[in-house]
Amino acid sequence: MTLKQTLDIYELLDDPNVNGEQVRDFFLRRGAGQVEVETVEGESGWTDFIQVRIPGRSGKTTGGDAPTLGIIGRLGGIGARPERIGLVSDGDGAITALTSALKLIEMQAKGDKLPGDVLVATHICPNAPTIPHEPVAFMGSPVDMMTMNQHEVSPEMDAILTIDTTKGNRVFNHRGVAISPTIKEGCILRISDDLVSLLEISSGQLAHTFAVTMQDITPYGNNLYHINSILQPCTATNAPVVGVAITAQSTVPGCATGASHETDIATAARFAIEVAKAYGAGKCSFYDEEEFHRFQALYGSMNHLQTLGKSVNAGI
Repeated sequence: MTLKQTLDIYELLDDPNVNGEQVRDFFLRRGAGQVEVETVEGESGWTDFIQVRIPGRSGKTTGGDAPTLGIIGRLGGIGARPERIGLVSDGDGAITALTSALKLIEMQAKGDKLPGDVLVATHICPNAPTIPHEPVAFMGSPVDMMTMNQHEVSPEMDAILTIDTTKGNRVFNHRGVAISPTIKEGCILRISDDLVSLLEISSGQLAHTFAVTMQDITPYGNNLYHINSILQPCTATNAPVVGVAITAQSTVPGCATGASHETDIATAARFAIEVAKAYGAGKCSFYDEEEFHRFQALYGSMNHLQTLGKSVNAGI
């Protein structure tokens, strides 16, 4: 169960004065061994990037060879103060990622140590700006997307779950959790059967998935429409990336308060934890390696989709 941890993290972050140091102190008190915090200033304020490392029995931290799972909580900010009072819907990604970290740390303290390392990364900004977007306003961020990727996407991550509130659209028509196809090096691959199974087991429902457009897997900054930033980590790594969307039946602005649903966040965190268990043990595959290599042999590399594109690079 992850509901208790979800509530603990929610209460920690629902504070106009919260910062990375407070989050690190909280995790150290709860038994974490490795928590890194870095404050980064942007044009419209600051944010604190946080990385929590949970070493595995056979993980790379201890010299083993078990693969490392990255869990990234993607968001613009956890608050839009002074425009909005309280924690905003956009903060769900950070809450989910940190809930996953807290549960794994508590499991480890009791003796349930995972096979592989898990790296959890997100950032904390209680005073982020808002930006216009259709059909509803998005949360902005004090720092740009390239900076976010630099601090949240690690070369140590062999596969990545990127978790983001995805409610500000008219594409989803259900409340809960949905996963994307696997994205790797500019390729939209088929949805992982292993991840579908784990989502169905952890949620107790048939798995919800969501469609991805080619625009969504290109970097921010090319003036193309993106559903949100959920898949932006795929532009900064060659590791397979899967989006974990926290969804709503209605259209909810990212800057809306009172719009976080603790049970949905807990479900997303529970799914991430089950993936971490299976992936580190070699029992969960994000993609079919043979099929991916055949795709590249037939059609060539698609990693140009990880760049800003020809016209932007040419200054047009």
